[in-house]
Amino acid sequence: MSLKLRLARAGTKKRPYYHVVVSDARSPRDGRFIERIGTYDPMLADREKRVSLVAERVSHWLSVGAQPTDRVARFFDAAGLMKRAPRNNPERAVPGTKATERAAEKAKKAADAEAASNAPAEAAAE
Repeated sequence: MSLKLRLARAGTKKRPYYHVVVSDARSPRDGRFIERIGTYDPMLADREKRVSLVAERVSHWLSVGAQPTDRVARFFDAAGLMKRAPRNNPERAVPGTKATERAAEKAKKAADAEAASNAPAEAAAE
């Protein structure tokens, strides 16, 4: 059985509230879970009080082999319960093909305009 440490949504419409739970990876997000190990309230103004975790249980489940989701791993890293490796995706910053084409077209128009403005100045100099 593959265990996940993840968020289960609670609360009402437009007022989210999450429970940090241990669940089987096959169970639905808000469905059956094994244990509730913390909460996350994104509506709180105080950032330090948004996340509350039961550190002993988190350590236990991590030692057993439960895998946290990305967001939950961020919470654990901020609480000092585990180290999260920083992500690096250098291809994300590369513009797409359309943007590259537009930039090349814009550069060509600028070069043509520069050449056109320099042509009368060169003819007057001769």
